[in-house]
Amino acid sequence: MNRIVIIGTGYVGLVTGVGMAEFGNKVICSDIDKKKIDKLNSGSIPIYEPGLDEIIKRNVKNQRLTFSSNIKESILKSDVIVIAVGTPEGKNGQADMSFVFSVAETISDNINDYKVVVTKSTVPIGSGKKIVDLIKNKVDNPKLFDYVSNPEFLREGSALKDFLWPDRVIIGTDSKKAYEIMRNVYRPLYINKNPITHTSIETAEMIKYASNSFLALKISYINEIANLCEAVGADVHKVANAMGQDGRISDKFLHPGPGYGGSCFPKDLEALLSISENNNVKMETVQAAINANNNQKKRMVKKLTNLFNGDLLEKKIAVLGLSFKANTDDIRKSSSIDMIKGIINKGGFVNAYDPIANNEMAKIIKNVDYFDSLYDAVNEVDAVVIMTEWNEFRSLDLKRIKRKMRGDIFLDTRNIINMDELFSLGFTYDNVGRIKK
Repeated sequence: MNRIVIIGTGYVGLVTGVGMAEFGNKVICSDIDKKKIDKLNSGSIPIYEPGLDEIIKRNVKNQRLTFSSNIKESILKSDVIVIAVGTPEGKNGQADMSFVFSVAETISDNINDYKVVVTKSTVPIGSGKKIVDLIKNKVDNPKLFDYVSNPEFLREGSALKDFLWPDRVIIGTDSKKAYEIMRNVYRPLYINKNPITHTSIETAEMIKYASNSFLALKISYINEIANLCEAVGADVHKVANAMGQDGRISDKFLHPGPGYGGSCFPKDLEALLSISENNNVKMETVQAAINANNNQKKRMVKKLTNLFNGDLLEKKIAVLGLSFKANTDDIRKSSSIDMIKGIINKGGFVNAYDPIANNEMAKIIKNVDYFDSLYDAVNEVDAVVIMTEWNEFRSLDLKRIKRKMRGDIFLDTRNIINMDELFSLGFTYDNVGRIKK
């Protein structure tokens, strides 16, 4: 049984630790935030992820998963050390590596026997070499550790599924010994024929950035196609569906909407652009994806304004959905932020509702009325705007909503509402890239 410590109990760290414990490893999830660890030990989960609480309980009960705020002791007890701390966007779009390097310093001070040091955090290409050099400069025997880049490909809302049944596992290392240990960590996947790919450290680091950037580019592309569909009278859903039937393209991420957000895509694209600039390589497609995404968020506010003939002054708008996507409470870089601020800046008022993200949004935007029920949120409003594709929004009682509203405007930025029903009920409506009656 592999003894593993995960340093950092944020989204990636917690899901990784729980997943590795589920694979049969003995895992310590460690964090300097004692309050967070105390909550985890009391059964309180600091993030929202469907199914996570159940798997945590099972592995704690089976004594494969523990939580500790004593990072030094956790390192001493473990054979594999996984760095899973944040790399937020820093100056000029560069990833802030201060947390990662701080952990590497701590590791170097507490290597008592052979360790495999693994980076799960998303780090710029070349970071692995810096981490190795940092540790080598402080340990007496450089053979006491090997380094692995093991990037994560978790989607918020389906992270457990992504970890337990991944499309691929990337193990970047120049050490055969470390590779075999990490392959053993992921042994259930190897047995089930899941693809495990051995690469160099730099290649593994690049795979992460290249993958996220391509997905973001795909989103920006279909959003611009949707905008063109509106201009020429085409239906983007049928366009995207036909495109997706081509195996070279696939239908994944061909869903037009208000623009991508979250903790990964925005910062990863900026980081990749910064890396390319530092290496004198132009990445015009990445810059174009960033620009298109920013424009898409502004375009949604403009759509709403146009439905009111340019005037939002003293209009009350119900914004349904605050998280950047469904099945998460993460509101970082959410398009809803742009929508809410756009309404307020134009003199309007906002009623907001999200199944789980109200509290997170309330931390950054105060002058909004938050509701625990979507039907309370739409009471006496002039317009309704759907910003997140929560399942409960797919089957709205539109007749009830129309009765409760004082206006008749409906903006569906996720294209999840039946347009025929909106039309038959007399709504003035708009969406993204679809033919309206």
